[in-house]
Amino acid sequence: MEQILLYDTTLRDGLQREGMSLSVDEQVAIARHLADIGMHYIEAGFPMSNPKHAEMFDALEMLDLGETKIAAFGMTRRKGVAAADDPAMVGLAECYAPVITIVGKTWDLHIEKVIKVDRAENLRMIEESVAFLRTHGKEVIYDAEHFFDAFGAHPDYAVDCLRVAAAAGADWITLCDTNGATLPNEITVAVRTVRDALPNAAIGIHTHNDAECGVANSLAAVVEGARMVQGTINGYGERCGNANLVSIIPSLTLKMGFATVPDDRLIELSALSHYVAETANLQPDNWAPYVGRNAFAHKGGMHVAGMLADERTFEHINPASVGNERHVLVSELSGRGTIVAKAQEMGIDLTEGNDVPRILARLKDLEHQGYHFEVADASFELLIEREIGVYRPLFTLEHFQVVTEKVADGRVSTEATIALVHDGERVEARGSGNGPINALDTALRAALESRIPELADIELVNFKVRILDEDKGTGATTRVLLDSSDGEETWGALGVSHNVIEASWDALIDSLAYGVRRHTRQSAGRGTAS
Repeated sequence: MEQILLYDTTLRDGLQREGMSLSVDEQVAIARHLADIGMHYIEAGFPMSNPKHAEMFDALEMLDLGETKIAAFGMTRRKGVAAADDPAMVGLAECYAPVITIVGKTWDLHIEKVIKVDRAENLRMIEESVAFLRTHGKEVIYDAEHFFDAFGAHPDYAVDCLRVAAAAGADWITLCDTNGATLPNEITVAVRTVRDALPNAAIGIHTHNDAECGVANSLAAVVEGARMVQGTINGYGERCGNANLVSIIPSLTLKMGFATVPDDRLIELSALSHYVAETANLQPDNWAPYVGRNAFAHKGGMHVAGMLADERTFEHINPASVGNERHVLVSELSGRGTIVAKAQEMGIDLTEGNDVPRILARLKDLEHQGYHFEVADASFELLIEREIGVYRPLFTLEHFQVVTEKVADGRVSTEATIALVHDGERVEARGSGNGPINALDTALRAALESRIPELADIELVNFKVRILDEDKGTGATTRVLLDSSDGEETWGALGVSHNVIEASWDALIDSLAYGVRRHTRQSAGRGTAS
């Protein structure tokens, strides 16, 4: 398998995404993960741009990243100044990073209106900058900014910019689709032209996603001879983002037959994607190709039936190869195969008997009422248990009452009282909270935590209310979705009612019941293993 070198610029280009910011410690932690998965280059930005970057380069210098190389980033020398007299160039030459990536102008629009030099001076700026860094022993990657726009406007000069960089000793010539506007067929023509004009040059590709072709353009360039691909984790970057390495890596490896990361590290791709998202305080994209939670989620009954016969019917790769997993979603579109497959995930065999038609009928009736089980696996599992007669409630409710009081000075207080029966014994408890549901949760835990200690490990992490028939105003039906976690797994439970407190109560009970049931299953599994 021919090797494609991977160049990650999450810590430089990726951080230009609106709202994305990382501390030095977070950037160093991401660099460790990138090195662990086998990234060949990590671009860490311009070391002299600000104190934060300087601190990060100091931290990276002390870090053992194995064979992964750190690249510093900068511009070609300033106009009319020798490279040796340009403080920015000197700083790049003197920094510890073994690789320097410099970006230079290629397009007349930028040459004339941004750096304001003639074509000849621009060529000298490229040539002298590359040569200067090479004399300091650096591996030099020359990024030809706006190359594809330049190629469309003046192809001969665009290639000349690459030619002088190569002649000056650049180790890599990277073609940049800086505006992200180029289409794959245009990439093919341009890269093929460069390949023919500079047969001995090592070519890289750097694309943006403004036309949603970042990944496709990178792959098209590889077909035509590019052997370095630049991009970011999850496609983070300015405007619409950069080419997404999380999609590029498995496409190159599993579909095109190129070597990228080590074979035993490809299965870490989903974990890496989620780690970077969480570290950047961004929600992981559930619909991301390859690594998203829904990338291998099957909902339609015919699709699930096909999957049960042969996974290849509706999956383009084995999800485990990138560290992902298959999910069967249940909804009013579900068929018998969906119910059977979902029950199998729970450890329940429904292939025999008449349970499936009854469960399916009940499911479709509830979905018609407003339930939405594909986002509430916990409630669906408990639905199956109820329908096949194995469900055991945590308790029997006698009654609850919630009182909210607002006084003249604006203070609001909420108190809940609850009476229930557990193990044949009547229990009463009281709780207060910042709202009705919080107060009910507090009261319920006060009544049961000494009796069901597993409840202490279950935390409510999300609460969503959806109005299902808005035209009915305050009398509308509401759907409540609760997400809970025990620190290892997160699950969803839901309730539907005209009364938002009742809907919330139903979701709360399902959420807690599932968490206790999960703990019991785990304990039984550990007991069997021991």
